[in-house]
Amino acid sequence: MNPHHERRRRYYHRPRRRSSQRSAGWLREDQQLETMPDHALLNVINIPRDDSASPRALITRRVVYALILLVFVAILVYADQDGYSEKLTAIDALYYSAVTLSTTGYGDIVPVTQSARLINTLVITPIRMAFLILLVGTTLAVLTEETRRTLQIQRWRRSMRDHTVVIGYGTKGSSAVSAMLADGADPRHIVVVDTSEQALEAANNHGLVTVKGSATKTDVLKLAGVPRARAVVVAPNLDDTAVLVTLTVREIAPHATVVASVRESENVHLLEQSGADQVVISSETAGRMLGLATVTPSVVEMMEDLLSPEDGLSIVERRASDMEVGINPRELPDIILGLVRGGILHRIGTPEAATVESGDRLLYVRRTLDS
Repeated sequence: MNPHHERRRRYYHRPRRRSSQRSAGWLREDQQLETMPDHALLNVINIPRDDSASPRALITRRVVYALILLVFVAILVYADQDGYSEKLTAIDALYYSAVTLSTTGYGDIVPVTQSARLINTLVITPIRMAFLILLVGTTLAVLTEETRRTLQIQRWRRSMRDHTVVIGYGTKGSSAVSAMLADGADPRHIVVVDTSEQALEAANNHGLVTVKGSATKTDVLKLAGVPRARAVVVAPNLDDTAVLVTLTVREIAPHATVVASVRESENVHLLEQSGADQVVISSETAGRMLGLATVTPSVVEMMEDLLSPEDGLSIVERRASDMEVGINPRELPDIILGLVRGGILHRIGTPEAATVESGDRLLYVRRTLDS
């Protein structure tokens, strides 16, 4: 048996506080999620809109237009109040306008003079048609919007490849996304998975595709396209959740690059055994930065600069050119920090990094302001 599968089996079969009945309910929900039709996923998958106006704003605007037409016709009718079968009050005029524009036509108030009939024929009738088009258009707009979103989700699920999935859009997840966007990543190729409505709304406002649900469920990860993803960032708030999510991700996406965050260093080996390619210790990294800030604040400022792709300096990776092959990295114009050969990082100063070889990737300091 695959060791990752065996560890995941043991994790799932640990004693839980939740009742078996409740867990069974979750399992049924998990199984149904993947088989749902696309239109049933409108509240699960959210793809950023190309236009700025929301459906609610469009409907509100149409209702305002309809009310304006209604009031305009009421004023027009009230101005010719003597031209109808009875002398009209302001309420009567408003009532007649509503009945007429909605094509209800009770017939209790009718135009009797030539001028009133002419106004009804030449003015009120075209307004009635516009009023109906407005109302029908609103209904069609709502139906069309849902159809558009359904087709959009369908196309997205069929075509999304080599994207990055970020699990958890808290402080760590949002910072990771900010770094990727600052480094030139396309927001349309970043998918955020979270259970928080507020976090998903914030991610969607940045142009990211969002999937609502728990990343511990296989079907939620499949909806996010994890099996076809290039990389997965695991950044939940709890370490045990990070372990379970990493196990699940590695099971359904054996070839994806999995980068996980952990709060405590004692849990690093659990994430590595679960299949994480890289593990970042958030609490210890922050602690070291705090310690350095009390002694050498300029070093902390430089490190923050290097970690912020949009400001000053940044650490980036590029492929070594043919002209650089055979040269000592120290002799290159760029400040080379290390080279990656066969997926292994060799730092400058080690024997393996003495000479650039064909196919190497160089880690260097780029001056962002000059790029």
